[in-house]
Amino acid sequence: MYDAKCTLLSLENSLKLLTFLTASQEKCPQKRSTEIGKLLSSYLEKKSELEDHSVHLLFSANRWEHVPSMKEKLSQGVTLVVDRYAFSGVAFTSAKKNFSLDWCKQPDVGLPQPDLILFLQLGLADAATRGEFGRERYEDRAFQERALQSFQQLMGDSTLNWKVVDASRSIEAVHEEIRVLSEDAIRNAAQRPLGALWK
Repeated sequence: MYDAKCTLLSLENSLKLLTFLTASQEKCPQKRSTEIGKLLSSYLEKKSELEDHSVHLLFSANRWEHVPSMKEKLSQGVTLVVDRYAFSGVAFTSAKKNFSLDWCKQPDVGLPQPDLILFLQLGLADAATRGEFGRERYEDRAFQERALQSFQQLMGDSTLNWKVVDASRSIEAVHEEIRVLSEDAIRNAAQRPLGALWK
């Protein structure tokens, strides 16, 4: 169904899209399965402490270690759905004191550029009532507000295909909008070569 060309979708959370797009039952490598990923998982779960610059660079290194397999899959026409790509790393680190958005973007310059970036927007009060909010390090209201401001700055980049989806609606309504946006991005990706992020 999606053999025209590959596409790279950066998705700020949507398991239903994965189900929709799954043509084969092939599992993707998890970001937290590598040694760097395990270190980051421990940090996010508040089990260990790391210096903020180091953490940011480790998140970027974790993305870079997956680039060869991503490019291979893309060259085979596989659609990739990537949850919390470089944009989350930049937004969350730049929400900390003494970090600029520009500095935070630099380690990720040149990563494969997504054909579509979906930002599932949900009010902070609503987000706090869902799932296990607050369990991980960056899940507190004040920090989330600063991260949202960083995301809004990132969304101002007209060279990227950002789409904001209202996540306060029903799962079915959110899924349908994501499905339509994703199908359109997959179709359009067939006409373009893979780009390099922030170059």
